[in-house]
Amino acid sequence: MKFAVVVFPGSNCDRDMYHAAKDALGAEADLVWYKEADISGYDAILLPGGFSYGDYLRSGAIAATSPVIEQIRQAVEDGKPVLGVCNGFQVLLEMGILPGAMLKNEKLKFMCHFENLVVENAETMFTREYEAKEVISIPIAHGEGNYYCDSETLEELRANNQIAFTYENNPNGSVGDIAGITNKEGNVLGMMPHPERAVETLLGSEDGLRLFQSILTHWRNTHAINA
Repeated sequence: MKFAVVVFPGSNCDRDMYHAAKDALGAEADLVWYKEADISGYDAILLPGGFSYGDYLRSGAIAATSPVIEQIRQAVEDGKPVLGVCNGFQVLLEMGILPGAMLKNEKLKFMCHFENLVVENAETMFTREYEAKEVISIPIAHGEGNYYCDSETLEELRANNQIAFTYENNPNGSVGDIAGITNKEGNVLGMMPHPERAVETLLGSEDGLRLFQSILTHWRNTHAINA
């Protein structure tokens, strides 16, 4: 399996994402510069955290208009796994791939610490290595991680089992305690916490590694069926 880590100007978690996929998971991975990107040959797309384009206008807004975006849309349509973490989640929201928007944290402060997440849906291609309602420890690092959507959208997310993770103790004011959501088809996950920073004990938690293992397991099973 081969991962593309799409790098925008201002990305600062791209190396963490690369390490998670290549070193911790043991898969192939490349850092792909957004201007020169050809991601058609990759099996999964990773959008890392950071401050793409300095977070001008809104976080992720400018990145969502960059040349690589149409290729990402194509990957989504093709059913490939697409993971957006922190700023990557914000980019997916600005693209309209996922519903909702990000607001500043409720207390208007940047937060950087571990949080407990509850696995709400353990049947997605990103969460199959977890147990339903399992509590995992994943770090956050954001100033605009307060997820918002209207009540109608929230009910739709719940009805379609699109809420992948919630916060056990909501740190930022996100509606419904939401920490991560998928698209209706289930092949796109956006989440504010950083699983790539929790892939080995030395980092304080290995709980994030199983997310990447889930993607790999899904890919192997899919290719075994199609073989």
